[in-house]
Amino acid sequence: MFDEIAESGVFCKIGEYAVPLARSVPINSLNLDAILVPQGAEYQAVCRSLPQQAVNSLSILPIPMGVKESSRYVREQIAPRTKAKRVVLMGLCGSLQPQYTVGDVVLCDRCLDATGSVQRSDSTLSAQIERQLRSRSILRGTALTSDRLIHLAAEKQALGQRYPADIVEMEGFGVLESLSGFGIAAALLRVISDDSHGDIPDLSSALNAQGKLQPLPTALSFLQNPLAAARLIRGSLRGLKVLQEVARSLAAGESPIRPSANAYESQ
Repeated sequence: MFDEIAESGVFCKIGEYAVPLARSVPINSLNLDAILVPQGAEYQAVCRSLPQQAVNSLSILPIPMGVKESSRYVREQIAPRTKAKRVVLMGLCGSLQPQYTVGDVVLCDRCLDATGSVQRSDSTLSAQIERQLRSRSILRGTALTSDRLIHLAAEKQALGQRYPADIVEMEGFGVLESLSGFGIAAALLRVISDDSHGDIPDLSSALNAQGKLQPLPTALSFLQNPLAAARLIRGSLRGLKVLQEVARSLAAGESPIRPSANAYESQ
């Protein structure tokens, strides 16, 4: 089902799945084993930020966008196959509160779903990440995981009033739940790319069943609402730049990116 992704050269095919090949980068003091990043621009930004010399090995693994696909993929393909014990999920998000603005870095202590159920980040790992990023201004907050892209400012504001949450994203709850089921400590780190008082294009129809944005439907959505598209592009560029800086700050030492097929244990 991940045929397009498997053809990219950074995956190997296992049955219907495209299993990511690891990309190595050092993370020393945190003793991280893996970073999970939504596939596409976010994953590419994190990979571009990686340092030049390796001290320790870390797997940078792309996951599908969306709560259902990312949760299933982590539960069935990553968690049972990886040796990782400490993992960070990082990427972009939207703001639900006016004081959380584009470019802000939010370390989430907990993550809610639409029913109000809660998944918590590992407190020890989160505290260590906050110390590692002490040179940056890091906000602590709560994430809401949505099953769809929230594009209207009015809806973001309504969600911010309905739920005790500061940001909205699409993977955190299911990923934290899947990893915790395998005894893997996980933290959730997000960078805000769209605020709570501006609309962005509705990209729901552009997201396919494999959790990947399709170029043509995305372009059509942009053409239908050019002002919202411009806002999304500006926010995304800013968010991706900060995401790179944060990933670089997490990494200690320098190492070239090198493909590795050793991220998973054979079953």
